[in-house]
Amino acid sequence: MKIIVPMAGRGSRLRPHTLTVPKPLIPVAGKSIVHRLVEDITKILKQPIEEVAFILGDEAFFGDDVVESLEELAEGLGAKASIYRQDLPLGTGHAIMCAKESLSGPAVIAYADTLIRADFELDPAADAVIWVKQVDQPEAFGVVKLNGNNEIIELVEKPKEFVSDLAVIGIYYFKEVGDLKKELQGVLDNNIQNGGEYQINDGIKAMMANGKVFKTGSVDEWMDCGNKDVTVETNSRMLGFLHNDGEHLVDYDVKLENSTIIPPCYIGENVVLKNATVGPNVSLGKGCHVADSTIKNSLVQTFSQIKNANLDNAMIGNHVSYDGKFTSISIGDYSVLE
Repeated sequence: MKIIVPMAGRGSRLRPHTLTVPKPLIPVAGKSIVHRLVEDITKILKQPIEEVAFILGDEAFFGDDVVESLEELAEGLGAKASIYRQDLPLGTGHAIMCAKESLSGPAVIAYADTLIRADFELDPAADAVIWVKQVDQPEAFGVVKLNGNNEIIELVEKPKEFVSDLAVIGIYYFKEVGDLKKELQGVLDNNIQNGGEYQINDGIKAMMANGKVFKTGSVDEWMDCGNKDVTVETNSRMLGFLHNDGEHLVDYDVKLENSTIIPPCYIGENVVLKNATVGPNVSLGKGCHVADSTIKNSLVQTFSQIKNANLDNAMIGNHVSYDGKFTSISIGDYSVLE
């Protein structure tokens, strides 16, 4: 089994945090989005992963440090890491075809801006599976249309009239991903574009037209990381799941002075808390120092200094120095507020 991960976009909706860090590498509950996604998919599949192929943007943004972290991720799963580049933002279908050398055999394609919780078996009768989640407002999503055999027969983007309430979440399984490769090559050769881009959906629709059977895979939880507010919410939800799973989330060497940690919280290594109350639902990355502050429902990355603060629904980047009494904030890397 292979996992194909397109992650070339810079993530404009999560600025300023993605000005210096690629969105898939933003940490949620102590691990980057892409690390959590790949590990969770591996658990769902319950079979060995032979290769993880990452499609990155330009080297100036996705540099050697990013490549090294992704290689370590794949190696930790006993898999080979393959690195590809998408130099131009020409759509999801184009991104996948940048990794065409890896497009053979069974594979999962997963876009690295979402997290899931799920537990199910792949349908052996299906040529492909599209992961979906039941939603309250299907008109805001791309949805699937099913026939009487619960097979997917159509993909509809933001339907004005009700088609179904099963939203496509951006994770796909192909029994033979070479079938998708063939159809996407046709999309490229015939210059089939939507919104000026080559889309995976056009390859999928061609597979359906050729008789391939698509089924749905349902997830229990679908957590977005699209902007600051939903990323903070996703961090809180993930902390709750991990806490209930019994994971140890607080580094054993955290330095506490007249401070309290209210779980669930992730506290990284070399964190110092002085006259502080942290939690619930807080992630503090390694090297953070918090003094004379109360923090809840917030995500703080690494090596940041926070004092005299009362934070709720906050997202703070790396190497930030923050001193103040603001509450709902979004601060990028190397910012200073005094």
